Amino acid sequence: MISIKPNGSLYPWRFRLVIALLGLFCVAIGYRIVELHVLDEGFLKDQGDKRSVRHVTIPAHRGQITDRHGEPLAVSTPVVTLWANPTQLLGHEERWAELAKALGADPKTFRERLKANADKEFIYLRRRMTPQDGEAVMALKVPGVYSIEEYRRFYPAGEVAAHLVGFTNVDEAGQEGLELAYDQWLQGVPGKRQVLQDRRGRLIKDVQVVSNARPGNELRLSVDLRLQYIAHRELRDALKNFGAKAGSVVLVDVRSGEVLAMANHPSYNPNNRANLKPDMMRNRALIDVFEPGSPIKTFTVAAALMSGRYQPNTVMDTRPGSMRVATMTVRDIHNYGVLDVTGVIVKSSNVGVAKMTLDIGAEPLYNLLQQLGLGEYTGLGFPGESVGRLPSRRKWPQVETATLSYGYGLSVTATQLAQAYAALGNGGRRVPLSLLKVDQAPAGEQVIPSEVSQQILDMLRATVDGQGGTGSRARVPGYQVGGKTGTVHKTLASGGYAKDRYRSVFAGIAPISNPRFAAVVVIDEPSKGQYYGGLVAAPVFGEVMSGALRLLNVTPDDLPALQQVELPPLEKEGSRG
Repeated sequence: MISIKPNGSLYPWRFRLVIALLGLFCVAIGYRIVELHVLDEGFLKDQGDKRSVRHVTIPAHRGQITDRHGEPLAVSTPVVTLWANPTQLLGHEERWAELAKALGADPKTFRERLKANADKEFIYLRRRMTPQDGEAVMALKVPGVYSIEEYRRFYPAGEVAAHLVGFTNVDEAGQEGLELAYDQWLQGVPGKRQVLQDRRGRLIKDVQVVSNARPGNELRLSVDLRLQYIAHRELRDALKNFGAKAGSVVLVDVRSGEVLAMANHPSYNPNNRANLKPDMMRNRALIDVFEPGSPIKTFTVAAALMSGRYQPNTVMDTRPGSMRVATMTVRDIHNYGVLDVTGVIVKSSNVGVAKMTLDIGAEPLYNLLQQLGLGEYTGLGFPGESVGRLPSRRKWPQVETATLSYGYGLSVTATQLAQAYAALGNGGRRVPLSLLKVDQAPAGEQVIPSEVSQQILDMLRATVDGQGGTGSRARVPGYQVGGKTGTVHKTLASGGYAKDRYRSVFAGIAPISNPRFAAVVVIDEPSKGQYYGGLVAAPVFGEVMSGALRLLNVTPDDLPALQQVELPPLEKEGSRG
């Protein structure tokens, strides 16, 4: 009888081998489990997240820019940007025509663009669409088309405040004006949102907000939008009426140094820059420099009064209307004869101011102009601002001394000149200019004695209201106004002066009894045969100043005295019937 042994007894080595292999497999699998779940958990989780977890940017809107009363000058509105994954769109060519039509694109151009970017996974289809238009495209549910939320900058005042506010690019980064100067202040901080997506980029789940978006800071300007509109309108009309090339208006609060209006022409619409030309973007009030001419005579006379050698009633002989200074002849328009110092300002006598400056020397006038801020940055921090030119000499030649006295040989911006006149209106105290709203007026620096500044103000009033004054068209009914006209020959690139090209200038202050505002008007190249500052620039000053005085409720200081009306005596009781 044959006995059968168990397999393990018959082939002991095979049994042990199978057990060993099974044990080895168990150890290997256990090690792999430990490796995947313990040792390499972070790496594998990270690799998995890279294939499915995405951080989507939460856009942050840019800070608002407003005028001093909170009226918006620049705001960010939500828009929709559409993008596509061409690798997905290629499989749905039958829907390209439908998509192109919804996007407002030419079907042929759209098709060529998709094919040219077939190897890419991201292209913009259209940026900054209105939410309604974006939703209409997304409602087509074309595979491979996605949307993201962005913001678009909008400028409610349009061209009225364009040069001052500036604009941003498509990514809301400041490019011009205060948008550029305060770009970091206005920029928001985008947030992050964690989402799950499949390998084709489709949203599976919105997981969590990693960080919230922080909006940009608000910027409140010193400008009063109402006055800005007035300055813009009056300047535009003046350019049209006199066929001028360009112009600027600057209106300043003499006490706080706040710029209440700053208008330039030609202008542009920052909301539609399709036909924008470079020279339209220039803030001429801060960038363009020019020889100021006669408005400098105001400070020439101030320097003469400060020297102690002259008084408002000091007699000046300007006959015969010209004088020889070294190799140059200084001329007046007419032979004004014998004038007092006030008359020199009222008649705008070149001979009179030249004689004064040759007497006291150029240094006192130079020092005063420097203290008033000419030849220096205004401190406004505006991009591209010009500093102008105030010549400095160790020894002043007579010719340069004479020309400096009536505003030639130096260059200024309209804003610098406005700052100088603002100091005169502030009792001779210069305060720093500001394009931002000021809560408390700065103390400033006394550069002209208060009694001298008052004497000059009286002279400037005579220039506007006095007999034969050159600035009569700057009058504002009900208010005492003072100012100085200027008609300046433009310089040529080759040197010298153009005979038939001018700048018309008016700089002034109101009301004279208690000054609140200073303004400067510059009209570049009036071309209809009328170019005198008193004719072209003074009326603009009058209209802008009139608007400022009335809108800001400044008490009139030049009302006619009430006529005394003699009333009949009261009847005694019982005198009737």
